[in-house]
Amino acid sequence: MQAIILAAGMGKRLKELTQNNTKCMVKVNGVTLIDRMLHQIEKQNLSRIVIVVGYEGKKLIDYIKTLDIRTPVEFIENPIYDRTNNIYSLFLAKDRLIEEDTLLFESDLIFEDAVLEALVGDPRETLTLVDKYESWMDGTCVKLGDDDSILEFVPGKNFDFSARDSYFKTVNIYKFSQSFSKTHYVPFLEAYSKALGNNEYYEQVLRVITMLDNPEIKGKRLTGQKWYEIDDVQDLDIAESIFANSPKERFDAIGARYGGYWRYPDLTDFCYLVNPYFPPAKMVEEMKASFAELLTSYPSGMKVNSLIAGRNFNVHSENIVVGNGAAELIKALMENFEGKMGIIRPTFEEYPNRYNEEDLVVYKPDNADFSYTADDLITFFTDKDIKNLCIVNPDNPTGNYILRKDILRLAELAKKKGIRLLVDESFVDFADEENPSIIEQEIIDKFDNLYIMKSISKSYGVPGIRLGILVSSDTETIAKLKKDVAIWNINSFGEFFMQIYEKYSKDYVKACKLFREERARFVKVLSADGGVRVIPSQANFVMVELTGGKTAKDVVTELLDRHGIIGKTLDSKTGKPNYMRLAVRDTADNDRLINALKEVL
Repeated sequence: MQAIILAAGMGKRLKELTQNNTKCMVKVNGVTLIDRMLHQIEKQNLSRIVIVVGYEGKKLIDYIKTLDIRTPVEFIENPIYDRTNNIYSLFLAKDRLIEEDTLLFESDLIFEDAVLEALVGDPRETLTLVDKYESWMDGTCVKLGDDDSILEFVPGKNFDFSARDSYFKTVNIYKFSQSFSKTHYVPFLEAYSKALGNNEYYEQVLRVITMLDNPEIKGKRLTGQKWYEIDDVQDLDIAESIFANSPKERFDAIGARYGGYWRYPDLTDFCYLVNPYFPPAKMVEEMKASFAELLTSYPSGMKVNSLIAGRNFNVHSENIVVGNGAAELIKALMENFEGKMGIIRPTFEEYPNRYNEEDLVVYKPDNADFSYTADDLITFFTDKDIKNLCIVNPDNPTGNYILRKDILRLAELAKKKGIRLLVDESFVDFADEENPSIIEQEIIDKFDNLYIMKSISKSYGVPGIRLGILVSSDTETIAKLKKDVAIWNINSFGEFFMQIYEKYSKDYVKACKLFREERARFVKVLSADGGVRVIPSQANFVMVELTGGKTAKDVVTELLDRHGIIGKTLDSKTGKPNYMRLAVRDTADNDRLINALKEVL
């Protein structure tokens, strides 16, 4: 068996990275694609490796000669690489194809050894390697029968997104038997090229062959093995996280993306915080039905969005400002605060990060749960010269909760002392207390020193549309913030979500009740396992202390490497290496995490 690699293309979408190098000389974590691929192929003990070169061909040839590849390497030049597509490159190698069995590769791929082993180890002689279609994939797909027969080749221009669940993406690695190349592929390749020219793709030939009664080629399904196709700098960035040099580096690389985990379909996110039971399916379907109109229409301005948000939260529009996530409003509000600000640590660091460090007065609970009460705060801050007090309730990452009546008691005391009280209620709907929120017009009118922040993303399970609100009777500051943010700071999807929310409000109440029940079950089961101490939480996450000797960094690294689960360490927040925060998801995901923790711990 031999290998043929198509490496003549220019890789224009990689821009400056391929200005002086062919695409396969781009590096992923310090190793070029071609270096990695050749050494992987060499493990298969093939008779030879044939490489079709074109753009920067001499440079590629010279480079490959430095790689100490023991398998004989031959080169075929495509002199018109800039005017042809890969069908011509393969046409130039057609005589080699019919000489023996062949593994065919495109050179812009990165894959783990298990991918190649799965293909070579399959006893079937002629196969196209495929993987279940995911949203990050692009290019030709196929539909497979139960016997792995290829029912249809689906080029990108014919892709039907409504049928994507039935699609498999071609990995662009193939195994051709010598007989298949002689009787099927090469004759059709020659005829196709003659009829339609050389500006085509070799997969089109396979598409024609699969229409025969006995096409011989079957699909070989991958079962979780890692691979990636690199067409642009975004692909390169993702590939570097998937194929990091160590599990620790992989965890750091993925964590540094701060989201976008939908690009990793096998990853389960226990790091970022959402509501697993909302929005309901009908609400999602309603948004889908209006997708095209929302996508192509401008959203309303701040005045309209304040009216909608005020209606949803039963406050006057002049008392509420809507943000592109709470993060936008936190930044804007902190820029309008002056004087010393009291905070609790550990907490959500976005507030102190947006304030001058020298103006922070920090209270740190002195107990293993990092818990505190309203009385603890009153005792600590009474004699402190502060102008502002920031409380996240429930707090993040501890889940510590102060009852509504005690928050109002703090508001009374702060008003007497002339202190602005900022309360972040992003997680309050998950608290066990009945009617825990203080977002009420009567309360707002009573306390002109009170500012209430809420992240819609976290409570309502829609982080992708970025929504948050700030409520206060300080209409001067609210009006100023409305002018500070962009005129269209909310997109049409966010506006539409707020517009239709009211008719799903009962579903939201049910979702929060379901969540509280699942959190109680999750905590009970998690607490029963050795090596984990769960800290009481009223939020949609729990803080845990690892008691078995392993550090949180070790555990989250192993969870990602062995189970595809990403969690959050709390070293920087707690100053201790054995605390971590875990989101609470639905029952199936939570049980998966519990089982994974048992194995890791």
